[in-house]
Amino acid sequence: MNDFSKILNKAKELEASMKDSREKIKKITAEGVSGGDKVKIVLNGENEIIDIKISNGILNEDINVLEDLIKAAHTNAKISLKSKTEEEISKLTGGFGIPGFKWPI
Repeated sequence: MNDFSKILNKAKELEASMKDSREKIKKITAEGVSGGDKVKIVLNGENEIIDIKISNGILNEDINVLEDLIKAAHTNAKISLKSKTEEEISKLTGGFGIPGFKWPI
């Protein structure tokens, strides 16, 4: 019975730790840029755009160019966010990982 109580306590600790981890990950921000910094997009840890900046100089370009630069900056931000998220998870788990296992974030 005592071992079962220990297991339950560890499970509760793990659950609390995962909740804290999710909250920390939500607060992460990542910036993506394109066109020589003419387009900047900032994402939060939930992959939402929280800021977008478009240089005035690029507004004279063809609309297709602007659309491509926005997509490129967004992709760049997503890559950066994934890297930062994985880094944070690694810190929180002490580098412990299971190949193929996706943390529920």
